[in-house]
Amino acid sequence: MALSFSFLKPAEHIARLPDAQVKQLYPKLRWRILESTFIGYATFYLVRNNLPVVSKEMGQALAYSKDQIGDMLAISVAAYGLGRFIMGSLSDRSNPRYFMPIGLLLTALCNFAFATASSYPVHMALWAMNGLAQSMGWAPCGRSLSHWYSIRERGTVFAFWNLAQNVGGGLVGLIAAYCTILLGWRSAFYVPGILAVLCAVYLLLRLRDTPQSEGLPSIEEYHDDYPAGGNGEGEKELGTRDLFVNYILKNKYLWLFAGANFFAYIARYAMLDWGPTFLKEVKHASLGEGGIGTATLEFSAMLSTVLVGWLSDKLGGRRGMICLVCMVPVFLAFIGILYTPDNKLWLDLVLFGVIGFFVYPAVMLLGVCALDATSKKAVGTASGFISVFGSLGRVVEGKGIGSLAERYGWNAALYGILVSILLGILLLAFTWKLSPKAAEARVSASH
Repeated sequence: MALSFSFLKPAEHIARLPDAQVKQLYPKLRWRILESTFIGYATFYLVRNNLPVVSKEMGQALAYSKDQIGDMLAISVAAYGLGRFIMGSLSDRSNPRYFMPIGLLLTALCNFAFATASSYPVHMALWAMNGLAQSMGWAPCGRSLSHWYSIRERGTVFAFWNLAQNVGGGLVGLIAAYCTILLGWRSAFYVPGILAVLCAVYLLLRLRDTPQSEGLPSIEEYHDDYPAGGNGEGEKELGTRDLFVNYILKNKYLWLFAGANFFAYIARYAMLDWGPTFLKEVKHASLGEGGIGTATLEFSAMLSTVLVGWLSDKLGGRRGMICLVCMVPVFLAFIGILYTPDNKLWLDLVLFGVIGFFVYPAVMLLGVCALDATSKKAVGTASGFISVFGSLGRVVEGKGIGSLAERYGWNAALYGILVSILLGILLLAFTWKLSPKAAEARVSASH
């Protein structure tokens, strides 16, 4: 008998509730969507960024080289990038209430299996599968937030929601490190996996689909964004060809943001994937101090991400300009790490904080740029498209930095990062004057 996946289809619109109920229910559900997607996406990071924290300890236990660890990181990111595009398209036509919890359960299973294995080919296959399962996280969040929050709120709301990755990424640095200290490196995959299963159940209870599926008006009507009679695109789901060809492949702005995202991802993940190992080998840090380095990168971005998102709304959505400005201090911080004395670990941690403070807002805004440039019915596919390029950047980073460090030393790896950041700044220069209104007008004119 064929399996049926009809439960994944978007929830049907139901009859409109009375105005008094709409007024009471809408704010509650908006907060509920923001809160549950925040917690859910943070949990995805617990079962995603645990490998870099314990890669040295696992490598020593199983005799894996830096190249082999880099290959595991690279194949996971490649699967994640491809999955973001495929799963993004599926999520645009799925109910996030079921789509997102399924992704969490799958990534938890991959972590459990990874913890029990001791074979390199098996570890490669499992971490690739984990990358694919991880791709089911962002897209349903993007779909939910785009339906429950208007474009005029987008920079601020997505900036706040984006803190989920800092919370999850920072916590996993501590959880994975101290689980390894107390119970061994395998526990760094068992414990986050258990937390992911619990969160999947929570999401199933809390998440909902569109406002119309709850008897509420669209966000444009509720927020009075289009008082003259609609948002111009209606509320119909897009067909496959229309979605991919007209809203994605022919959208030159998405190609521009995708290229910038490639280099931004190298800057973002360089010290997340390799920072703990770098600190241990070059700066003589302990396992716990390496975990603190990861937490510093993540937690330092929490205030700046919200401020920069809010600022991008106040500046008319000129997010490309702000991304460029953010990447300059990231470049300078990597220069500082290159020349910091080995006995000044505290200074390296400060520079890690500078990187996190500025690179996360830039990466977050590039994702919002993709949403600004397309229909809210195509946000999963658009974000998946630029994520493919971001993931390719992380593949280059994961494999390239490991290879450079192995063959030529850590200085060569840092020079490679600096060149990548400069190329990213160059691409962002072409987005200096671009705003959502300008992008929307030109994209609409092309359809």
